[in-house]
Amino acid sequence: MNDAATPPLPTDAQALAEAVAQAMWARDAAPQALGMQLCEVRPGYARLAMPVREDMLNGHRICHGGLIFSLADTAFAYACNSYNRNTVASACHIDFLAPGLPGDTLEAEAVEQSQAGRTGVYDVTVRDGQGRPLALFRGKSYRIAGSPLGGPPEARA
Repeated sequence: MNDAATPPLPTDAQALAEAVAQAMWARDAAPQALGMQLCEVRPGYARLAMPVREDMLNGHRICHGGLIFSLADTAFAYACNSYNRNTVASACHIDFLAPGLPGDTLEAEAVEQSQAGRTGVYDVTVRDGQGRPLALFRGKSYRIAGSPLGGPPEARA
């Protein structure tokens, strides 16, 4: 039962994933400060982009690894929350393959590999503007109480 001020939640999985992404993005200051863009979201999937700015370079004049991790982690977050169940990381690992260069736009694609009960596994590939892989990230997720859109998440499981 919804109160008059709360619109009903979408029942279509794609519409729900998009509504969750919009609600999360409205509250997600860190990715916006880094210039990230939410490009695409589907159930169990997200794709984000981030330009490599001068203030993101390390002492070697390449993109700081922590910022590449942040891009991958953000894509992971949008993919695993796309079902409107509050989900956090329980563990993450990243392998850096190549540097992100100044002026390039990096893209992170998160894909659900497994989801059972409260846990999931997601793989994220970060690529440069030419599509070359720069980093491989694996995130393990854990569902907690609540939902990004509010209301009882069980109704949308």
